[in-house]
Amino acid sequence: MARRSAVVDTSIIYCGDCLEQLRKLPDACIDLIYIDPPFNSNRNYEVFWGETKEKRAFEDRHASTKAYIEFMRPRCVELARVLKPTGSFYYHCDWHASHYVKVMLDQIFGENLFQNEIIWKRTSARSDSHRYNTIHDTLLFYTGGGGFTWNPQHQEYDEQYIDAFYTHVDPDGRRWKRGDITSPNPRPNMMYEFKGYPSPKKGWRYTKERLEELDRQGKIHYPKDPDGVPRLKQYLDEMPGVPLQSVWTDIRPLHNMAAERLGYPTQKPVALLERIVRASSNEGDVVLDAFCGCGTALVAAQNLGRQWIGVDISPTACRVMAKRLIRDCAMEEGEEAWRLGSRGFVVRDLPWSAKQLRKIPPFEFENWAVIALGGLPNKAKVGDMGIDGKIFPVAAAPTKPSLKPGAASAFTFMDVWYPIQVKQKDKAGRPDIDAFEAAMIREDRTKGFFVSFDYSSDAMTEIDRFFRKSGKVIVPFTVQEILDEQIAHKLA
Repeated sequence: MARRSAVVDTSIIYCGDCLEQLRKLPDACIDLIYIDPPFNSNRNYEVFWGETKEKRAFEDRHASTKAYIEFMRPRCVELARVLKPTGSFYYHCDWHASHYVKVMLDQIFGENLFQNEIIWKRTSARSDSHRYNTIHDTLLFYTGGGGFTWNPQHQEYDEQYIDAFYTHVDPDGRRWKRGDITSPNPRPNMMYEFKGYPSPKKGWRYTKERLEELDRQGKIHYPKDPDGVPRLKQYLDEMPGVPLQSVWTDIRPLHNMAAERLGYPTQKPVALLERIVRASSNEGDVVLDAFCGCGTALVAAQNLGRQWIGVDISPTACRVMAKRLIRDCAMEEGEEAWRLGSRGFVVRDLPWSAKQLRKIPPFEFENWAVIALGGLPNKAKVGDMGIDGKIFPVAAAPTKPSLKPGAASAFTFMDVWYPIQVKQKDKAGRPDIDAFEAAMIREDRTKGFFVSFDYSSDAMTEIDRFFRKSGKVIVPFTVQEILDEQIAHKLA
């Protein structure tokens, strides 16, 4: 398998916001896109990673459907841009926002390029006391144009269908059903006698040569009644199965003891992604997953001889999928392996070391810290009034159209947010904390987050005094805590 396409590097996992990574890709360079972004469900996940028992909280911070859609819209616009006209796009979501997502995607891709709403039964029936059980996910399938790649897929017949139709059994045990070998439409050129049987009124379905070949293969059933019509023997073991429908019940979700289970929230089975990859791409095509989590889509693409690109904002997820590619796909991580062989891959843009972070420009450091906390950086870097970014908590709900006239952000319609202040200092001191306290009082915020490499004892004392006096909480983070991803408990 070729490691790189003609226009874009592949076998790469990018750590970061997919919006920024997608903007670096050229137009129409991807054959298949699958995304499974965090659902708008306000769920908290506590995850234990493998042998290291690294605990990390995965929080869906989209406090309302509107915020979720506005967060996803610019990313889906970029995904539509990089999709080839012959390409396919799958958006995996659940019931919380699937109908809103479809409206958004209709606007971006065009209603005429919507192909299917696929229902995947993701769990078994359970007891919901006041409503119908919700046991499915939705996959919205769009294409980049009319001439898209399509490889028909099939699934096995169920036993009831087999018992009803495959009622004949040969001495060797092969089951078969009778098929028609007469033409459904008049075909004068197919009017001939065959094995003593006169031509049907509309002619035969096959040429005489083809019928003779089928006869030699033992695939024609001759009736005992001389006035009857021969039939085709359609063997069960030669049939591809039922053409795949839009409701998928044959791929089971991962149970707790499944061998491929990693403990990653919302992990999908490889069989589900392999079905999508087979149906909507060919060998050598480029597959992109822009919210790739633990990398199931990447594993499926690699297994099936496709090229791939993965993006995820979580450094932990990027490390997990790297280990998975090494373990499950016998791949090798590293720049040299990536340059020299088709089984090499690289992980790019993982968080910097503390030493590197001390040297980058202050504004770049501010952006890194705010995004690492899951916040939105301030676009105004001068005159930011002591606030470098904002976090919008899970419980927030929109109360007014925007925080400020002319505000342009996916989240600025919400009035519940926490400020973030960042200082690229060895030790933030009391004057830094005093200035942040003033900003919190001015904005009437009950909680705020501060980032620095370390803090003086006076700074920590002032944080405690401020809480006892005002009831307002300042949560201090060190850069090392963020790099070690030991921040979930402080964000709660």
